[in-house]
Order: sequence, then C-alpha cells, then structure tokens
Amino acid sequence: MNQSIEFLNAVDSVWKKEIPEDVMARVKRSFLDYLAVTCAGAEFQKRKLEKYVEFSRPEKGEFRAVGTGKDLVLKEAVFLNGLNAHALDYDDGTNSGIIHLGSPIFSLLVPLAQRYGYGLKEMLRAAVTGYEASYTMALSIQPRHKEIGYHATGTCGTLGATLSAAYMTGSDREEIYRAFACACIASSGVLKALDEGSELKPYNVAKTSLLSLTALQLAKSGFNGPADPLGGRGFLKMMTGNEDTELKPVLLDGNYAVMRTYTKPYASCRYTHPSVEAAIRLRRLVKDTDSIEEVRISTYGLAVAGHDHTDILGSYSAKMSIPYAVAAGLLYGKAGLAEFSEETIEKKQIKELTKKIKVSADESLSRAFPETQTAVVTLRTRNGEYTERVDFPKGEPENPLTEAEFSERYYGLMDYAGVKRSVSEEIYGSVIIGDPNVDALVKGL
Repeated sequence: MNQSIEFLNAVDSVWKKEIPEDVMARVKRSFLDYLAVTCAGAEFQKRKLEKYVEFSRPEKGEFRAVGTGKDLVLKEAVFLNGLNAHALDYDDGTNSGIIHLGSPIFSLLVPLAQRYGYGLKEMLRAAVTGYEASYTMALSIQPRHKEIGYHATGTCGTLGATLSAAYMTGSDREEIYRAFACACIASSGVLKALDEGSELKPYNVAKTSLLSLTALQLAKSGFNGPADPLGGRGFLKMMTGNEDTELKPVLLDGNYAVMRTYTKPYASCRYTHPSVEAAIRLRRLVKDTDSIEEVRISTYGLAVAGHDHTDILGSYSAKMSIPYAVAAGLLYGKAGLAEFSEETIEKKQIKELTKKIKVSADESLSRAFPETQTAVVTLRTRNGEYTERVDFPKGEPENPLTEAEFSERYYGLMDYAGVKRSVSEEIYGSVIIGDPNVDALVKGL
C-alpha cells in the first residue's frame, strides 16, 4: 500500500468539499489572528530585522512582508512572514497535534495570493486544506515525534503549507504529488530551538514557509520525487522511527482541523496556559503576593520537559517557562506582551517569585491529555493554602474567546505594532464580511 497516495487522496477530498459557513467564519478569524500576531511580531523584533536588512539587503519586489511596511521579492517576503508570525509564540495551534498550524501556511499563501491576484475566500479555501493536511499528519505521528526532538510546526507544517499552496495555484495531480514529495524530503524542525535561551523557534516557521515555496517551485519545474515519500525509509520512519505508523483520517470525527485550533489569550507557550489561568484566578483570593511561600504545579508530562525552568535567560526563555508565566499571572493578573518584555523579566519581584514555583508531571493528567489540558496550581502562603484546577484554558475550542475578547486581542496587537486604528478596523471589517483582494488587503501593513 502506498501511504502517500492514501494521504493525498484524503487531502484531495477535503479540497473538493464545499466549506461550511461556520468553518469559513473560523478560518477568517484565524487569518485575522495571523495578521495581528505577525504585525506585532515584526515590531517585537524590529531591531533584529533592521540588522537583517542591513546585512542581507533584500531586493525590493511586489510582495508585502507583513508588518514591516516593505515590499520584497517573493522568497524574502515568505521567509520574513514566517519569522515574524511566530516571533511572539502567540499564533494559533492545536494541543492534540502539538503544532502551530496557521503561521507557516498563511506566510506562504499571502504572497502567492498577491502574485496571482486571488481574493480572500480563494486563499482561505486553500488554507483550510493545508490546516487539515498539517494537523492530520501531526496527529498521526505525535507524541512520539515530539519525544524524539522534532518540532511538528516545522516538519508537518511543511507538508500542509506546500499542499495548500499547490491547490491554491491550480496545480494538477502530478504537480501536487511532486510538491508533496519535495516537501517530505525537505521537512525539518528541531525542538532544541526552544532550549537554553535560544531565539530560533521563529526560524522553524520561517524556513518551513520558505521550504514549502521551494517544494512548489521544484514541482512546477517537473522534478520528480520518490514514489512513496511517506513510506519505507521516508518521512514516517524518519519522524517516528517506525515504518508502521497508521495515518489518522482527515476530518477526524467529522470536524475540520481549523475548528480544533486554539487562540492564545496569553503571550507564552500553550503549555503554560492552564497554569497561568489558574494563577490568575488564585490572585483574586491571595491579594498579598508577598505572602506566597511556595507554588506547586501538577500538569501533564509533555508540558513539563523544557518548560519547568526558573532561570530566565531572556524574553523567549520566559515565554517557554511555566514558573515565570505563573509568576506573571500571580503578580499582574495577566500575561500579555508587556509581562514578557525584557524590562519586566528583570524585575526583582518576578524573579524571586519565579524561583518559588515548582512544576511536576502527574500520571493521571498525562493520560488525560490531549482530551483535557489540565494544570493544578497550589499556593502555600503565610495565611493558608489555596488550589485551583484548569482543564480547558481560555482560547480552546471548548472554552473559546468571545467575539469581544477576540477583537480586543486583535486591536491590541495591531496597536502594539503601530498599525493605524483606521487601517486595522478596515481590514477587520473587510475580512469578516467580504471577499477582498488579498494584495489590496495587506498593502497597508
């Protein structure tokens, strides 16, 4: 049995379906979320981007690098879109697939939509298919994939972004197969990018988007790949160590992947969110944070490794740390961009509180993941002990942001990025109620 043909046939069935209204509404929100986090990400790493431009001198072109105000050649726009989209670790994803879905897909689709003059709905239809491909593959190979050190946003994200772009650009069956084979060969992404104060996690998304573009270009040029890039010693064995990996069905349980995504209310790794939310609730009970003597957190095992550090080496390190994120929630009652700034992480009070927080894995909570994403936070204070449990943090499909909460988040990120309110409002309205040309939509960013 050729697993690649089986997988591509399943993805093709998604492409051919008429997208339900609720799914289209959800992917519109996902796109708005992408634009906002990418603009904010560009502002967050503005100084590094200035040095990048100074050294590389990217050629001017027709394609907007979202959030930079620059029109560059295609490859530069795709790369910088990906780099900025994941800079804040604020982009959408799923716990079950352990993958960020939208950032690599939209980082490629937006410049390609500009090139070919596509409208929003045509691009979003391709995005829905890409989400399904990335998610289905991630779900099929997790958690083993993560356990051996791979970052599914980089690996599975390359497959989804490539296929979404192939469909949007009208590729025939042979071109789609060639593009998929190229994507399987190119896929990469290591979780080491998260460790030891590294700032390279956004690079996993940037190169994923760029590799996906290259895969499409090779396919359009007629380069053939192996007959079954998933099977034998191909993608599945490389990513899991097992040739017998069973592929999950697309539209699992009848639900689209995009409907399974979370939207982050907190500006840190999703693994921190149940604990952060519990901490914010506990803050209402414990008014005097100076009275806290110890904080104990029990959560699922996958959230602990690489996220239990109390030595904070910078903003990226803070975003990956459950203790730091919980300290922010306890001290400030929120965990937004300001709470993870370089200025905030250097404050004595948050440093001292972070050191008091211990994280451990609980077997029962680990078995329940990903059906629930539980954290139990217990504060021991001079005045007594308090405990709070969160099973579905805000932003999950089971506990979604309201329209008001989402729009507040969107405008907050756009304001942070320095986008004029009139521009961000026009984009919001155009996406929600219309089918604007993608090129015209992003030119103001």
